[in-house]
Amino acid sequence: MARRSDWYDYESFPAYVPVAQRRANAQSAVSQLKKKGVVVEPVTIEGKLIANTFWGKAWCTHLESLSDFANRLGRGRSYVRSGAVVHLTLAAGRIAAKVQGSQLYEVEIKIAKLAPSRWAEIVAQCTGSIDSLVELLRGKLSESVMRAVTNAKTGLFPEPSAIELTCSCPDAAGLCKHLAAVLYGVGARLDARPELLFTLRGVEASELVHSGATASLSQAHGERAGARHTLALDALSDVFGIELESAPPARPSTPCVSAALPAKPKRSQKSGSERTPSRAAAPKASKAPAKKSAHGAQRSGRRALAEPKPKPKAKRRRPA
Repeated sequence: MARRSDWYDYESFPAYVPVAQRRANAQSAVSQLKKKGVVVEPVTIEGKLIANTFWGKAWCTHLESLSDFANRLGRGRSYVRSGAVVHLTLAAGRIAAKVQGSQLYEVEIKIAKLAPSRWAEIVAQCTGSIDSLVELLRGKLSESVMRAVTNAKTGLFPEPSAIELTCSCPDAAGLCKHLAAVLYGVGARLDARPELLFTLRGVEASELVHSGATASLSQAHGERAGARHTLALDALSDVFGIELESAPPARPSTPCVSAALPAKPKRSQKSGSERTPSRAAAPKASKAPAKKSAHGAQRSGRRALAEPKPKPKAKRRRPA
């Protein structure tokens, strides 16, 4: 059986660096990188808690639930709290970082993108439960959605088999303290930018919001539009204690020209023998005065009785 001393030499390990000295070295490393023109994004921890929001805490909880990492995470917590992670970036399927130990070490963590079938299951479980992207990123989710996205085997967080770890330090362990510090640093970074988790797994967070909402949008809009008039009438009926009928549809306005001018008769397409007679052949209308109705005659008779008859003129007598 091979001894561990055959794999690497313990004497090659650098001496232990106290926390205060490590913090000072980290600050010096950041200053030197900035002088070289390197854009650095250090992980800064304020207080004892590494993460304070839903997504940051969920990430750290997931790490601690993995038996492959549990024994090596303790040293990583002290490193990240001391500011040893001087640079950390997240991209699709990749985490790149610089960690200050006895010297500056390069860390790279590759994470497999989320399988499309697994992502489709998460989207299906969250359908209709998330109202906005802001609500999603703030972690204001229902219990069912929280279980769907944080499940260790079917959620958004990676399993050990999907994680590939690389560090430039001489530690041959699968998870050194520098790698552990970076993994905890991801949880701290998700506090400020939770959307990076979706970027890391290669999925779009907006798909969780729009799933189900688009399908029912037109139906909901039609129901609201049809209910507005009914709700208004019901409210008035309750106030005045009467039943109101819905207003009839407005009649289309007719143009003035069509009302003033009669429509011209259409010309017939029949043969000459079947054509309608001309205006000259039409019989003339009689000029006889129209008969008065009985009611009109009665009214004229009343007027005649009411008018006084004129007195006869007196005859002049001739002188004898």
